Amino acid sequence: MSTFTIGLTGGIASGKTHVANLFIKLGVPLLEADEVAREVVAPPSPALAEIATSFGADMLNADGTLNRRALRDVVFADPAALRRLEAITHPAIRARVTAWRAAQTAPYCIYSAAILIEAGMAALVDRVLVVDAPEDVQLRRLTARDGANEVQARQMIATQASRSLRLGRADDVVDNRDETRTVEAQVARLHRHYTSLGSARRSAP
Repeated sequence: MSTFTIGLTGGIASGKTHVANLFIKLGVPLLEADEVAREVVAPPSPALAEIATSFGADMLNADGTLNRRALRDVVFADPAALRRLEAITHPAIRARVTAWRAAQTAPYCIYSAAILIEAGMAALVDRVLVVDAPEDVQLRRLTARDGANEVQARQMIATQASRSLRLGRADDVVDNRDETRTVEAQVARLHRHYTSLGSARRSAP
């Protein structure tokens, strides 16, 4: 039986990393999607070999590792190329996440992914937790954190799923519009709830 798993997601500058760190402090096992994405294309993985075959040997650096910038430039400009890349990497990512879930012994664990919903990875988890902030708050954080102007910040937000889509898929929501201690209280409440749900699953016949 796989460990009860929460899918943590949120738009850019929503505060997802802050919430993830609060769960980690509570001792919850957490796997980052970015970490998995790096692992599945590390040499000598089958996915890396398939990328080189499909996109060309110039997608590899001299040391045999993935040339992420070159690949990003290709798929960013070509939706068909992006789908081809996803067809290579997503099965490997799903297998990695599934194996990680099965290995956990805590009442519940968390898979954290910025594009959990867009990438179709919500099927890998039992509940979706969205860290939410209004767009004006995202814009303010992006301009302060990344030095982006408003046009750039809006473009960054537009590359992800809409706020309404994320909230529509959410089982639970952390309201992170003001980054106050209320976020810690929300996480503590969810931790108790998820621990109860996860423990009930483990004790079920």
